[in-house]
Amino acid sequence: MSDILLRFDFAQSPVRGEICQLQTLCHAVTDRHDYPLPVRTLLGQAMSAVVLMAAMLKLEGSLILQIEGDGPVNLVMAECNHRGEVRAMASHGDDPVPDDGWLAMVGQGRLLLTIDPEDGQRYQGIVPLEGASLAEALGHYFAQSEQLPTEFHLFADGERAGGLMLQVLPGHDQGDDADLWPRVRNLAATLSASEMLSLDAESVLYRLFHEETVQLLAEQALAFVCSCSRARSENALRAIAEDELKQLLDEQSGLIEVRCQFCLQRYPFDRIDIEQLLRHDGSPGSDSLQ
Repeated sequence: MSDILLRFDFAQSPVRGEICQLQTLCHAVTDRHDYPLPVRTLLGQAMSAVVLMAAMLKLEGSLILQIEGDGPVNLVMAECNHRGEVRAMASHGDDPVPDDGWLAMVGQGRLLLTIDPEDGQRYQGIVPLEGASLAEALGHYFAQSEQLPTEFHLFADGERAGGLMLQVLPGHDQGDDADLWPRVRNLAATLSASEMLSLDAESVLYRLFHEETVQLLAEQALAFVCSCSRARSENALRAIAEDELKQLLDEQSGLIEVRCQFCLQRYPFDRIDIEQLLRHDGSPGSDSLQ
């Protein structure tokens, strides 16, 4: 396995697909943290999902997937941009993390998808957490918001991850093969975790769709890249009131340390740094997560 995304379509039809596989990338994300296996597995699924969805965007920017709940795992976040740069993190308490379904881990809450273009306004969609899996929840999201039939198959084992997405573009009912969509959905449903996590992407597609006319399109390399920086940490501190910053300095022996929740990079700010920030004339930004 390598860290790739491969686009494909079915010839002369509006049905398209994407497949991704992650291995080095999974380790780059999870080896920095002491995540339990169920959390690593859910993170792998979330990374696969965000890679597949980001590839659909016709813009330069990022797609951010957030799972927020009241369960033992209260936050899962995965982000991918148009360059195939991926990062992800999870937050959980001290209680044991159950391994009997994703909703047992995250509880009740919401799923958020945020499109963050480099040039333009953010767009965010929100749906309740529901479904037997993250893949099913994303299918519900697209059915409600995009109104395009979309199906996800997501797999992860804590070491590797992968995903398959199928989607019908507008105009399917005008195609010559009205049975194509249900047929490829049924074929995709036979995909097993062992196939996705052990075979290369082209072999997976051949096993599933060798009786169909599949056209392989662009392939994109994927990599872990964290977008945190000292400048973004400064923006996060500027969003805090002056008296709170001074109180933090007193409580932390004159040194505020901002730590990225993705890569764990630390950015220290002493009293002189904070004074310079407070004198800064620029408009405050906000980055609650680095």
